[in-house]
Amino acid sequence: MSATTLAAPLTAGQDDAHIGLRAHVRHTGALVRRNLLWIRQDPESMFDAVLMPIVFTLLFVYVFGGSIGQALGGGQDQYVQYVVPGMMAMMSMNIAMAVGTGFNQDFQNGIMDRFRTLPIGQGSVLFAKIVVELMRLLIATTIMMIVGVLVGFDITNWGGLLASVGLSALFGTSIMWIFLVLGVAMKSAQSVQAMGFLVLMPLQFGSSIFAPTQSMPGWLQGFTDYNPLSSLADSARGLMVGGPVAHDVWVTVGWSVALTLVMAPIAIHKFRTKN
Repeated sequence: MSATTLAAPLTAGQDDAHIGLRAHVRHTGALVRRNLLWIRQDPESMFDAVLMPIVFTLLFVYVFGGSIGQALGGGQDQYVQYVVPGMMAMMSMNIAMAVGTGFNQDFQNGIMDRFRTLPIGQGSVLFAKIVVELMRLLIATTIMMIVGVLVGFDITNWGGLLASVGLSALFGTSIMWIFLVLGVAMKSAQSVQAMGFLVLMPLQFGSSIFAPTQSMPGWLQGFTDYNPLSSLADSARGLMVGGPVAHDVWVTVGWSVALTLVMAPIAIHKFRTKN
């Protein structure tokens, strides 16, 4: 096969400007179906979305629920009402990390090289990844809420619950773009995972997800005030349980929009130009 024949689909596949919106949607839909079929063939890839919400909810409720609940002025029941909404922020971060590792593995297996030679919108490959991971995030969130109800969480505001899920999905999407960049830039899936944990651990535990921040040292409280996970956790808590929400919601939306506007073009560019 001549070099000209190979170059034609490569050029077409890399130039999204010549592909219409309808074609982009069609390409994205086809790639979403491909990714779902892959999950069907490899159901173990769903273990994190299915088991992680169960393990973490039970772990934090039954290990820390009594002591932190007393600090909140109640007991384990009080802590359940506190931690379950906050864990939505944790779900969005942990599921987002899986985007980067899976993306990197696809590069290592040569799948992405094949996609980049096809006459499709290159952004469609990344959008399809995000759509499927959003589905996994919704599954993980649903399981977490079911377990939360079983351990005593009281859903009193269904509208607030749906709003919290939407806010978590919005923020999770913005974080996915960061991990897509890492998935392209890092040399191995293990490197992406290691980098992810270095970022996730301080952000998650240096926030209001698992415990109130009032007892933390002053310097750490300053960090939690600017931590977007604290804003997301407090937003979900206010929407589902009650309390002020406007400031935290706007901060979460602001972080989500800013991260997406910055990281999405970088991710698409690095995907097109990766050797």
